[in-house]
Amino acid sequence: MEIMYWVLISLVFLIAFIGLIYPIIPSVIFILAGFILYGLFFSFSPFNWLFWTIQLLFVILLFGADYVSNLFGVKRFGGSSAGIWGSTIGLLIGPFVLPLIGIIAGPFIGAVAGELLVNRTSLKQAVKIGFGSLLGFVTSIVTKGAVQLFMIAYFLFTVL
Repeated sequence: MEIMYWVLISLVFLIAFIGLIYPIIPSVIFILAGFILYGLFFSFSPFNWLFWTIQLLFVILLFGADYVSNLFGVKRFGGSSAGIWGSTIGLLIGPFVLPLIGIIAGPFIGAVAGELLVNRTSLKQAVKIGFGSLLGFVTSIVTKGAVQLFMIAYFLFTVL
């Protein structure tokens, strides 16, 4: 039965990593669910105040990484809040409209459309902002992936 518990916990962690690419999946909740499943299946005793404090700080970092990466990518290339909103909307809708390409194209198209429609930015500048949005998205995936890996590694260090 213990192996089945670990498989379930690992599956929940895997879903969290899928959430890096499909932002509609709340990665943080799945990581925390893995911790809670461990506590329910085995014991909560390894999770002291230090464990929860460190994990909470990483949860805050995960939420901040998304916002800062997108903000940095769009603003760095001359975009406005319209580009940020467009990128965010494109990121959420893109994977559903164009299953594989939409993950990359969504934030790009959203940022370009946001800048063109709201700010009447030139096409050349809007495309530049779209690339900035894409760069921010990729940076966010890498950053959040590293943080999630660390959270799970710290969990494993604590319980094993």
